[in-house]
Amino acid sequence: MEKGTNGLSRRGFLKTTGMAAGVLGVCATPVLADGGAAAGATPAAAAGDLLPIAYLNPQDYNYRSADSELKTLFSPLKLGSIQLSHRMVKSAAGSATYLKGPSEELLQYYVNFAKGGIEFIWLEDIGWLSARGPSPSPSATQVPVEEAKAFGKKLVGECARYGCSLGIQWGAFAFKPLAEITREELLRQEEAGVAAAKWYQDMGFKALEIHMTGAGLANSLLSRFTNTRKDEYGAGSLENRARFCVETIRKIKQACGKGFVIEALMECVQENDNLTNNVGEAFRWIDRDITLAHNKVNTVEEGIAFAKLFEAAGLDAVQCRLGMPSYHPAQFGSDLYFILNGLEGANAYGGWWNFKRHFQGQLIGNHSGAGMLLDISKRYKDALGIPVGAVTYMDPAHAPDFFEKALADGKVDYYLMTRPLTVDTGYVNKLKARKFDEIAPCTRCLHCHIGSNEANREMGYCRVNALTQRVMSGVPGTPDTYELPPLKGRPKKVMVVGGGPGGMEAARIAAARGHSVTLYEKSASLGGRLDFAAFIKGPHQNLADLKKYLVRQLEINKVDVVLDKTVDAAFVNAEKPDVLVLAVGGRYPDAPVAGNAGVKVIPYASFATAKMGENVVVYGGNAQAWDAALWLTVHKKNVQIVTETPNEGLDIQQSQHEMRMMTTALYTLGVKAWPGARIKSLGTGRITIATEYGTEVEIPCDAIVNAGDLLPNRSLLEGISVRETYAVGDCAKPYNIALAIRGGNDAGRAI
Repeated sequence: MEKGTNGLSRRGFLKTTGMAAGVLGVCATPVLADGGAAAGATPAAAAGDLLPIAYLNPQDYNYRSADSELKTLFSPLKLGSIQLSHRMVKSAAGSATYLKGPSEELLQYYVNFAKGGIEFIWLEDIGWLSARGPSPSPSATQVPVEEAKAFGKKLVGECARYGCSLGIQWGAFAFKPLAEITREELLRQEEAGVAAAKWYQDMGFKALEIHMTGAGLANSLLSRFTNTRKDEYGAGSLENRARFCVETIRKIKQACGKGFVIEALMECVQENDNLTNNVGEAFRWIDRDITLAHNKVNTVEEGIAFAKLFEAAGLDAVQCRLGMPSYHPAQFGSDLYFILNGLEGANAYGGWWNFKRHFQGQLIGNHSGAGMLLDISKRYKDALGIPVGAVTYMDPAHAPDFFEKALADGKVDYYLMTRPLTVDTGYVNKLKARKFDEIAPCTRCLHCHIGSNEANREMGYCRVNALTQRVMSGVPGTPDTYELPPLKGRPKKVMVVGGGPGGMEAARIAAARGHSVTLYEKSASLGGRLDFAAFIKGPHQNLADLKKYLVRQLEINKVDVVLDKTVDAAFVNAEKPDVLVLAVGGRYPDAPVAGNAGVKVIPYASFATAKMGENVVVYGGNAQAWDAALWLTVHKKNVQIVTETPNEGLDIQQSQHEMRMMTTALYTLGVKAWPGARIKSLGTGRITIATEYGTEVEIPCDAIVNAGDLLPNRSLLEGISVRETYAVGDCAKPYNIALAIRGGNDAGRAI
C-alpha cells in the first residue's frame, strides 16, 4: 500500500475522490462540470446561467449503474446460421488503415478481437481483398488474386481458432449520375454483389453485409432526395426504390445457399444536416439539379417497410444506423453530436438538432449519445422476424444496466461495436468476468477515424490505446508487436516522476514487463491535468473513467505510488534508480501582456473560476484555447480568440471531427478567431491587436485568458547521474493526452 507524505494511501485517495468503486454516475444537467468532475459529478446549471441553446438538449447521466448480472448480454444469439454465445458484434470499421495490401498487422488486428472474446467480426470492403471478384475501387491496391484469397483464408482460419466467424461488407457504387445508369448496368451491379459473396464465401467468410447507407448506390436508390429515376427502380413506390436491394439479396441467397448470412446496413431514420440546398461532395455523381430538402429524408416507417421487403427476399439481420446525407462520420459515430460540453446537439454545419423533434423525436438524446438508436431499433424489431442490431457508441461496459435492460426489454438483439473494442481488445472477456475497472475506456474523441490510409497512419490513433494503427508500421520508434517485449537482463529500478496520463502509462507498462517501478507525484492525487480536462470537457469524453482505469492499472501491476512528493535532482541521485521517466507535464507560458486595471490577465488553470467581465479574449490557438472559448461562450461571455498560430494550425490537437464540430458551432455563435495575430497594446476595457495582414484592430476586452502553448519542461534531467532517461508527454513535446500516453507506452516498452 503506497502512501504520500501526508499518509494518504491510494485506497483512501480513491474514496475521497468518489472513485473507490462502481461505475461513475452523475446527475441531470444541460452542461458543465464543477470541481467534482473528476468523480463524474455534473450539477445542474441554474436557469439563465448559460446560453439558451445549452438548454435545448439537457443531459441525464444517471444511467451508468452496474448492478445487473448481464444475463441477456451473455445469452445465445443466432444470426441466420451463425450461433453466438453473446450479443456483441464487431462492426465493419477500422480496416481503412490497411489499404496497401495484406500484412501481419492486418491479420493480428482482427485476431486480437477474437482472442478478446468477440465471436463475430464484420470487415470493411477492403479493395485489394476483393481482388478480381466484386469490382474493386479504382484507387484500390492491386493484389494478385491467389495472394488475396490466401490471405482471406488465413484470416478466417486464425480467427476461427478462437471461435470467431467473419463476415465482410460489400456495397455498390456508381460513378455517374443515378438517372443515367441503365437498367443493364444496375443488373451488372447486382451480379457484382453475387460475385463478391461467392468470392468471400470461398475464402471461408460466412456472411455479407450489404452497405445501404451513405453515398452508395443502394442508399441512393432508397432515398427520395437522390432517386430521380422514372423506371421500375425509381421513386414511384417503395417497392421500386427497394428493387435493387431485394433482387441482390435474392440472387446472393440463390448463389450461396440459405446458410450464407446476409445483413443489411440501413439508415433506420434520416434527417438533413446540411440545409444549403446543394448535394454536397459526397453526392457529386448524382444529378446536380436535385436538392437535399429536409422533407425528402426517409422516415422510420419507410425504413421498416424496406426492411420487411428485404426480409421477404431472404435477409437474415438488420443493422440500424443513423442517416445524415452530408457528414458521414456522424452516421456511425452519432455521439459526435454530444462532443461539445454545453452545446449538445451541435452538428457539423453550424446548426443544432433538437432531439425532441428532429429524427421524428425518436432518438435517445439525453444520454450523451449512448444507445441513441435503441427506441428506433425496437420499432424495427417489433415489425420484423429477424434479428436487429444497432450501432453508435453501444458500450455495455460504460453503462451495464442500461444496455442490459435494452436487450432484456426487447429493444434490440445485438450491439455492433468498434471503438470500445479497439481501445481494449480484451473487452468482452473482461466484461464477462465483470472486471469493469480493468476495461480501458473509449474517450470518444474520434482521433481513430480520419478516412484514408495515409491520413490514418499520420494522424489517426487511439487516445487511450497507444498501439492502435502504430504496431508493425515500420516507422522507427513504433512498437514491433502487440505483446510486451520481454526483459533483457535483470529487472531495473525505475523512477517515474509525474502522475499524469503519460507517467501512469509508462509506469504500468514498465511494471507489467517485470521492472520495479515507483511513481512520484507532487500533488495529493494522481491524474495530472486530467481532472481539469474532465472539468472543462464535461462527462462525454469519459476522462474521469480514463483516470480511474490508469490508477487501477497501477494497483494491478504493483506500482509503488508516492503522493505529495516533489522530486529534485538531489533526491533522484540519492535514490539511485536505473531508469528515470520524466512525465511532469509542460510549463505554462508567460502571459503575452502584463494586464492593467481595465484588462485582467487570467492563467489558464483558473479561468473557469475567475471573476471577469463580459468581453473575454482567449490567447492561444491550441485545443485548450478552443475548449476555454467553448466553456466561456456557453457561460455567456463574448469571446474572441487571438493567437500567433496560423489559420491551418488552429485546434489541431483535437481530432478533425471534434475540431469541425467545435469551430462551426463557435463561429455560428459569434466567436471570432484572429490567427497570425498578436496583442499590441491594452486600453481600458479593450485591446489593440496587430493582424497577420498588416492592420490593427481594436476589440472589446475585459479579460485575457492565457491559453498559449505549453513549453517543454525537462530541467530535472540536468544534473542527475541516471544514465537511462526518458521524457514523455507534455514535458518533452506538449501536444495532447493521446501523445502523452503514446510516449509513456513507448518508454515503458523501451526500458
